[in-house]
Amino acid sequence: MPDHRHPHPASPPTRPLRLGVCGPVGTGKSSLIALLCRELSARLELAVVTNDIYTDEDARFLRSAGVLAPERIRAVETGACPHTAIRDDISANLTTVEELEDAFPGLDLVLLESGGDNLTATFSPALVDAQVFVLDVAGGGDVARKGGPGIERADLLIVNKTDLAPYVGVDVPRMLADATAARGEGPVIGLSRSDRSSIDELVGWVEEVRRSQTAGVHVPVDPGPMAHHVHAHEH
Repeated sequence: MPDHRHPHPASPPTRPLRLGVCGPVGTGKSSLIALLCRELSARLELAVVTNDIYTDEDARFLRSAGVLAPERIRAVETGACPHTAIRDDISANLTTVEELEDAFPGLDLVLLESGGDNLTATFSPALVDAQVFVLDVAGGGDVARKGGPGIERADLLIVNKTDLAPYVGVDVPRMLADATAARGEGPVIGLSRSDRSSIDELVGWVEEVRRSQTAGVHVPVDPGPMAHHVHAHEH
C-alpha cells in the first residue's frame, strides 16, 4: 500500500504559466498587458488572449501597439457576460490558449485579459495559474475598501495610474493602505508607467510566480465565489 504521509513534490508543469488580468472597465488592463509584453518579450516567449463581448478591439489595440507578433495575440468574442467566459464556461478561452500553446511550443507565459467588468469578476483556476486584479485611481480612492473577491484574494492587486492621483483628488498612500488592509498579506503594487521602480516590482513579481510554477510549487488559488455578481456593465 502506498504511503501518503510524505507526498512527493509536484512535478514541474509541461506548459507555460497562464496569467489572468481582470478588473473593472477602464482600469488599464490592455495597457498593463502591453507593458508586460514590452518588458518581458526580449527574454520570454509570450502570447496573449483577450476577451470582449462583441469585438476584438483589445486584441487589435495590442497588435497595433506592436508588442508581439500579431499571430501571438488571439481574441475571444464572448457574446455574453464576460464572467461566463473566464469562470463559468471557460471552453472558448481554454481552446484558444491550447491552440496558442500548440502553435508556439516554446511559450513561457500566456497572458489572458478578461472583458471589462465590475468588482466581482475573477478567473477560474482551471483556466489560469495566477491572476492579477487591476483597479485605478480614477475609479475613486474608496474602491479598495469596498472589497470583493478579486480585491481581497487575487494573487496580486494593482492600483494603476497612480500618476493621475493629483488630477482626480485621490490620496494614493491611503488607497494603497486600504488595499493592503483588505488583502492581509497579499501583495499590492501602486503602478505608473512613469515610475520605473513600480514597473520593476511588477515584472519581478511575474518572474517570481513563473519560477514557482516552473518548479512545481505554485498552487492556483480561487478568489471566488461570486455570489454577489451584479451586471454593472452594458451588454
